[in-house]
Amino acid sequence: MTKVLHINSSITGDNSVSRELSRELIERLAQASEGIELIERDFSKEPIPHLDGARLGALFTPAEARSAEQKDAVAFADQLIDELMQADTLVIALPMYNFSIPSMLKAWIDHVARAGVTFQYTDTGPVGLLSGKKAYLVSALGGKHEAGGSDFMRPYMKLILNFVGITDIEFISADGLSMGDDPRAAGLAAARETISQIAA
Repeated sequence: MTKVLHINSSITGDNSVSRELSRELIERLAQASEGIELIERDFSKEPIPHLDGARLGALFTPAEARSAEQKDAVAFADQLIDELMQADTLVIALPMYNFSIPSMLKAWIDHVARAGVTFQYTDTGPVGLLSGKKAYLVSALGGKHEAGGSDFMRPYMKLILNFVGITDIEFISADGLSMGDDPRAAGLAAARETISQIAA
């Protein structure tokens, strides 16, 4: 059975387009396989704390010397890493906020990108340790943006996933969502057409 980690990074709850489309994708994945085991992280219900000096310090403190608070901080980050490592497929609901990713998604990345665990440094440069996974990034954009131009979101996500070894990445994007009824409908239709063809 395929293990799927579903990350909802939107803060808008049930009003989120990326949430809606990513759920449709997961339903499609379930239909196209013998079943899935789903792990969900919903940032609107369970906020991800941003990495600060105390949390970073906890990671560098020997396990036997950690305070109760430090143990809790490390255990939380370890749980996020374990969820990612156990998943065969990663589905990220990815809204664009101010031309980039939601800040809590960046916080999640800061927790899971850990040297010696999800990547390692070598004489020839960093090597990701999470190879063999598939990632779907379901993005929702209010306007129309070119990657590397006004869109810093998709290039960054590709870079960071590659950095930890996830290179099989597919973007599913609905754009023009705030540009009026017709562009919105076209953007949603394009995303849903892509979803309908996945694992067909």
